[in-house]
Amino acid sequence: MRPVVRLKTPAVIVNCKVYTEVEGSGALNLALVCDRVAEETGIGIAVCPPMVELGRVTDRVSLPVFSQNVDPRKPGSGTGYTTPTAVKAAGAYGTLINHSEHKQPAADVGTCVSMCRDLDLYTCVCADTVDVAKELAAFKPRMIAVEPPELIGGDISVTTANPKIVQDTVEAVESVDSDVMVLCGAGVKTGEDVKAAVDLGAHGVLLASGVVKAKDPENVLRDLIKHL
Repeated sequence: MRPVVRLKTPAVIVNCKVYTEVEGSGALNLALVCDRVAEETGIGIAVCPPMVELGRVTDRVSLPVFSQNVDPRKPGSGTGYTTPTAVKAAGAYGTLINHSEHKQPAADVGTCVSMCRDLDLYTCVCADTVDVAKELAAFKPRMIAVEPPELIGGDISVTTANPKIVQDTVEAVESVDSDVMVLCGAGVKTGEDVKAAVDLGAHGVLLASGVVKAKDPENVLRDLIKHL
């Protein structure tokens, strides 16, 4: 396992989800691209490989690697669940929690954040509305990513379709805990989208298909960070 660098901001977190492109060696290949670009540019980039590839990716890259989810479970009987301790043991830097495609009750989100904090795992909690983001900020995650679900995977960035939700989320989260950083996501695909997010007060972006499904992920990634 290589020494892991800390996540800088503005940050670009690439969520691989479970697209065909990241099956088998695809996840590691994409992570190596992200690692190379991060090292060459000094920009904060993290990657969230499919769960089955978490250990293989953490062994080969030095950029922060996130789990796509954790469950509020301790080690023991729990077939099919992912414990924070297992994620830590796999070498992960942090984890997503409560993505719109893998939502959890607020109380479980709070438990997950607390368990991860005890393990020094970086937490990025997802929220689909300003009100949810404000509620979840009380659990003190490291980051909250606001992603309107209707824009996820689409061609229109949240910074264009609904810039107010980014501004309002930044203000709402700051009113609860100014140490919690805000990301935005959904439809983010270009450097202009990322710049707009930062101009709106976000500390970076959480994105997926724009990089993962691209014919040339490295070129897309370099375009995403060109204004940072």
